[in-house]
Amino acid sequence: MNSAKVVICGGGGFIGGHLAADLRAQGYKNLRSIDIKPFDQWYQLFGDVENLQLDLQRRQACEEALKEAQIVYNLAADMGGMGFIENNRALCMLSVLINTHLLMAARQAGVQRFFYASSACVYNADKQRDPNVTALKEQDAYPAMPEDGYGWEKLFSERMCRHFREDFGVQTRVARYHNVYGPHGTWDGGREKAPAAICRKVIQAKLSGKHEIEIWGDGNQTRSFMYIDDCLRGTKAILASDILEPINLGSNELVSVNQLVDIVEDIASIRLKRSYNLKAPKGVNGRNSDNTLIQKYLGWQPGTRLRAGLERTYQWIYDQMRSNAKSKG
Repeated sequence: MNSAKVVICGGGGFIGGHLAADLRAQGYKNLRSIDIKPFDQWYQLFGDVENLQLDLQRRQACEEALKEAQIVYNLAADMGGMGFIENNRALCMLSVLINTHLLMAARQAGVQRFFYASSACVYNADKQRDPNVTALKEQDAYPAMPEDGYGWEKLFSERMCRHFREDFGVQTRVARYHNVYGPHGTWDGGREKAPAAICRKVIQAKLSGKHEIEIWGDGNQTRSFMYIDDCLRGTKAILASDILEPINLGSNELVSVNQLVDIVEDIASIRLKRSYNLKAPKGVNGRNSDNTLIQKYLGWQPGTRLRAGLERTYQWIYDQMRSNAKSKG
């Protein structure tokens, strides 16, 4: 399959950039990467990949993107961390155009496999009110009450994948990502997620000498975080599998936001005075991944402990911030 025409939609983003790097390392020679961002804003850009700047909300752009495609990874979406999701619900909903037009183009092009990156934000909010959350099973998405905006779009697009498979024979596979993090991703600007945001805040405190940090919410909300390498391994396995229903792809190593700060402080060898912004977006109180099904079907489990992944992420963000400071100086 290394000769297959593989298209990465959202290839200029965090996960897409890592996926392109990974497939290149595996010997894939016929890669096409698509993103709406200008090339100088792509997180990873490779000269031996066919890179296209296209707006995949447009049907014509999707048809161009999928010409002669055999394998498609749809990682494209207008999204970010909780601050972005809660304040840009309409923009998040408009991502439904991307998946809809890509599926239409995939059917037209006779694509062999179509992967859709869904999210744990599809899960029923009633099951996420307690920080001591019971890990979410795949069936917990229904009866539906997902994250407003972003979660609804993801849940609808999951159904769209199902019906294109059932009605038109497009071989769709769907993974529900749980908080993917790592180097070469967003760490400032408002779209960053909690691990990157906390790394940035701790580094700022260390470099400035102002040993304080603001935490969104009370710090007791819980999450699990999956390192990018584990995400890629699981994504490729799901794409190649016979799993037809959406399946969890995430770590089950549950931590509170306060514990997340503890780990990053420890990596930085610093202790900070904490203030809590109770008016800031904080999402659900608790969310964790039940990995029973993916372990049963694929034997997959995350191989990177949170501390190890955060060390790599912290160092990359630290280097970026020092580099930016030098260029401004």
